[in-house]
Amino acid sequence: MKKILGISVTGCLFALMIAFAVHAQEPGAAMRASIPFEFIVSGRTLPAGNYEVRRLSDDPMTLIIQNVDHRRSEAVFTTDSYDESRIPSRSEIVFHRYGDTTFLSQVVTAGYQTAREIEPSHKEKDLRREMASNNTKPETVALALY
Repeated sequence: MKKILGISVTGCLFALMIAFAVHAQEPGAAMRASIPFEFIVSGRTLPAGNYEVRRLSDDPMTLIIQNVDHRRSEAVFTTDSYDESRIPSRSEIVFHRYGDTTFLSQVVTAGYQTAREIEPSHKEKDLRREMASNNTKPETVALALY
């Protein structure tokens, strides 16, 4: 009986962890960041500025990033889940920089082991290959979300 109860409790805790990871950011709940450089997401180049990142709907895979001051500067993008090696203590937005070109790469939510990762575009993959042939790696830039 104790074994069955233990398995049931473990199963329930596991289900709750998955539910919380999927709902790490509720639809409409925005996280903000001040991004001091131009960047590319989903083929769109967005200018430096203050941005909000939020889920577009109940689907945790689709996010929108929108300039707070210039609402037309926005991009909707699809993400995949990515398991962090540790549970982050702060929310952040991560970029990959290849020389003067910067791409949005991840959105990480504090307290959740599952982050959201953006599939690299063809342009980013080409730049990555070019840098690899020169034995260099892209720079990773992480900015705090609040």
